Amino acid sequence: QDNRISIWSAGDLGNAGLNGEYHGEPHLLCDIQHNGDVMDMQFLDQERIVVASSTGSVTIFRHHQNNQTLSADHRWAKAHYHVDQDTSCGGAACTGVVCNNPEIVTVGEDGRINLFRADQKDAVRTIDNADSSTLHAVTFLRTTEILTVNSIGQLKIWDLRQQRNEPSQIFSLAGDRVPLHCVDRHPNQQHIVATGGQDGMLSIWDIRQGTMPVSLLNAHEAEMWEVHFHPSDPDHLFTCSEDGSLWHWDTSTNVSEKPSFLHQGGRSTAYLSHSTMNQSVVSAWLSNDPTKDRMEITNLIPNQTLSVNSLDVLGPCLVYGTDAEAIYVNRQLFA
Repeated sequence: QDNRISIWSAGDLGNAGLNGEYHGEPHLLCDIQHNGDVMDMQFLDQERIVVASSTGSVTIFRHHQNNQTLSADHRWAKAHYHVDQDTSCGGAACTGVVCNNPEIVTVGEDGRINLFRADQKDAVRTIDNADSSTLHAVTFLRTTEILTVNSIGQLKIWDLRQQRNEPSQIFSLAGDRVPLHCVDRHPNQQHIVATGGQDGMLSIWDIRQGTMPVSLLNAHEAEMWEVHFHPSDPDHLFTCSEDGSLWHWDTSTNVSEKPSFLHQGGRSTAYLSHSTMNQSVVSAWLSNDPTKDRMEITNLIPNQTLSVNSLDVLGPCLVYGTDAEAIYVNRQLFA
């Protein structure tokens, strides 16, 4: 009933003790009321957060760091709607948002894709009937192309430079039409894409070839809600599910070649030798059966109970949220 956007301080990495244990409680810096359920959110830049609502609106909130307050910077009230924009109850949930400052792309239950710019009042572009089914998630493939996944098991590529309102490519899971809920693109190899859906399977796609996944991996026992490649070490992938599990998929070939994470002013950078990175990445995710060759899978929540709804990962740090109304921070992913 009463939804809020909250900014938390998870504390300073510099506070870690000798054995890497983190000391100090996360604390709430500020929060602000939000109309409708929060379906998705992403930072646009250091200060601004774009939030998707079940009411169909998309709002940019600004975090004022000098006095720790949040304010609504801009709102597109009916970015997504079922009937028409003017009916009061016609809003359709905005299910996904992705940012590439200043551009923001949103998708929704209405099968609509919007392209907004942070500095413009009206949509730069709207593809009204992009999909006849619900679009569940969206991500950038490159600056001018986006990927969407829908509720009938399709992955579509849209070229925003083209004026036609048709996808440039359509990929689909064979036969079953299992709804896809999440998608992520490999950070260095832009043709490698991972998706997850209602059956809990992890699908790896090579968008240069064919229209079907390169590999389907048995993962969770219920819906997969989120999939993320590690941004600086994409041999590692993370998935979370309604079944209460959060899996770490590790395709790095050799344990001794694991990158060392160096902390520099709170930002972590991974150092990988160039050859290892390219070789292992190409062969591991795109081999016919990655699990057979070399893949370690670890469930990071051993005594699982409630749904794990969302996760994010950066450096040695993993953050996830569950139906237990709690946010968990794991700071020792590669310990």
